[in-house]
Amino acid sequence: MRYSKSHKEDTRRKLLDSSRALVKKGGFDSTGVEALMSAIGLTPGAFYSHFPSKQALLQEVIREEMQYSLSMLKPQPLDAGLTMSQRTKAYLSIPHAQHPEAGCVLPALGSELARIPAEVKSIIEDGLKEMHAVWNEELEDQDAAWAVIAQCVGAVILARSVKSEATRREILRANRKRVDALLQSKPGSD
Repeated sequence: MRYSKSHKEDTRRKLLDSSRALVKKGGFDSTGVEALMSAIGLTPGAFYSHFPSKQALLQEVIREEMQYSLSMLKPQPLDAGLTMSQRTKAYLSIPHAQHPEAGCVLPALGSELARIPAEVKSIIEDGLKEMHAVWNEELEDQDAAWAVIAQCVGAVILARSVKSEATRREILRANRKRVDALLQSKPGSD
């Protein structure tokens, strides 16, 4: 059977899209090549025609995920009218806490990211610096920008770590309130 010219690219895209969700839900270390490939209906042997290693896939997944995470906090053409407060409210929400596969990679992989190779860490660092620039522009305070990023990511990690829905809601509400206070106190917000 002969495949179309775009078949390999299409399969690679499906593998990346599926991997992004699987990795965020189950972690990179615990998600094997077999699970990644069976999610798109292929055998593990086909993996290596798309990526030279699982590490190469991780790099591409992290690169795309950092851009996605940035888009959660940075206005895009369709939602350019949203305030930073509205975007953080969406980030610090119950749906985001309950569905790691659809959200930001940072709280989804949390401590696992601390153990990844240096070349992948540089992708994360570049994404964080870009995210920091967005927050710094909004808050006009470099320290507050880093604090808000850390607070948002940490709040989602904590919200995902508890059993009680009431506690989850309390964690997210308290952090939305604190981030909103920072946004209200920025220079020139009077």
